[in-house]
Amino acid sequence: MDRLASFGNDPFDKPPCRGCSSYLVEPYIKCAECGPSPFLLCLQCFTRGYEYKNHQSDHKYEIMTSDFPVLEPGWTAQEEMALLEAVMDCGFGNWQDVAYQMRTKTKEECEGHYMKNFINNPLFSSTLLSLRQMEDHLSRTADTAIPFKPTDDPPRPSFDSQLSRDMAGYMPARADFMEEFDNYAEWDLKDIDFVDDDSDILHALKVAVVDIYHSRLEERQRRKKIIRDHGLINLRKFQILERHYPKEVQDLYDVMRRFARVVGPIEHDKFIESHALEFELRREIRRLQEYRREGIQSFCGAKVYERVKRIREDERKKRNMLCDILQYIHDARACQQWLHKQAAIDAGITPVVTTITTSGRRSAPPLNLTGLPGTEKLNEREKELCQVVRLVPGAYLEYKQALLNECRRQGGLRLAQARSLIKIDVNKTRKIYDFLIKEGYINKA
Repeated sequence: MDRLASFGNDPFDKPPCRGCSSYLVEPYIKCAECGPSPFLLCLQCFTRGYEYKNHQSDHKYEIMTSDFPVLEPGWTAQEEMALLEAVMDCGFGNWQDVAYQMRTKTKEECEGHYMKNFINNPLFSSTLLSLRQMEDHLSRTADTAIPFKPTDDPPRPSFDSQLSRDMAGYMPARADFMEEFDNYAEWDLKDIDFVDDDSDILHALKVAVVDIYHSRLEERQRRKKIIRDHGLINLRKFQILERHYPKEVQDLYDVMRRFARVVGPIEHDKFIESHALEFELRREIRRLQEYRREGIQSFCGAKVYERVKRIREDERKKRNMLCDILQYIHDARACQQWLHKQAAIDAGITPVVTTITTSGRRSAPPLNLTGLPGTEKLNEREKELCQVVRLVPGAYLEYKQALLNECRRQGGLRLAQARSLIKIDVNKTRKIYDFLIKEGYINKA
């Protein structure tokens, strides 16, 4: 009699009997000659001499049971497997729950047997050593959790908090995301079951579905690796680091961020740092070229030149403010505003520039066209017009096309006709009409 391990404690984990299709209960019979898939029978079908296809009642057989000791007397193989499954389900150290799930052993028996045979057993020392070496190897790779010092506790942001949203739902203690990329990829596998009676086409289809699932897992792992390697989890820290660069380098950073996935994080940082250094060198070269054009031959002279240049710029600002205020000399409020600006400059404070009209009302600031659709279709003069008139690029292009079509149809265009075509403020219509006339897009009738 060969005594072999069972499939588990749950009878539904065992394959059914080939005779009566009932779930097998130990002990049961396995045919030693039929294969490669096991031919299993319960004791009732075996005693009746059940035969099916190639299986005959006189074949050699094995009795499958786990009711025998493995590590020490008093603990059968079935109980050993039940202990390991209970520890896996309840966690190491929860011996009360482990004993409750086993039902045949007490808390002290479960703890003593597990510590003696699975923790302190010298037979497993080589296996534990290989596991430690594997863990050390994995800790040096980028696919593990973000390392923390032994005395530090990794951040555990609460669900739906601001910190959790900033970290994209990343859980550092588990090295995982709350919601993965392609989060429902496993749903395609939940109903797939490989059965011996499957046809070749159905079997190949199931294998293809599994291969597709593996490719989706690889893509998920690739994205997680990019996020970890480039430090994109801590968004605030990443933004603060990016602000250290000049404006030109920040624009380059935004453009080249999409190529970061192609190269590693160190190569990408070297690329950005090299361009930042190039920008600094170009700025220094332009400054030295300016000194040479001004005839400066020493750094002492350059210091004097920079000091005089700052004084000259300050004086120019004062003159510009005076020119701005002279046209409103009869406006008491405008004069008071100019005095406040002058006092701020004398005190070394940057003045807040506010444009004041003759009626005493503040004019609207220019329109910011950043990110508006249609901006890339405008030239510099058209962008300036849209900013001053406070007109979005899409509306301006529509009005421009309407005026151009009417001008071609009639051979010219008058202001009154433009106002009848464009139903907006008459002052804005006049500015658009004058601009198109000046740029040569349309002709006067």
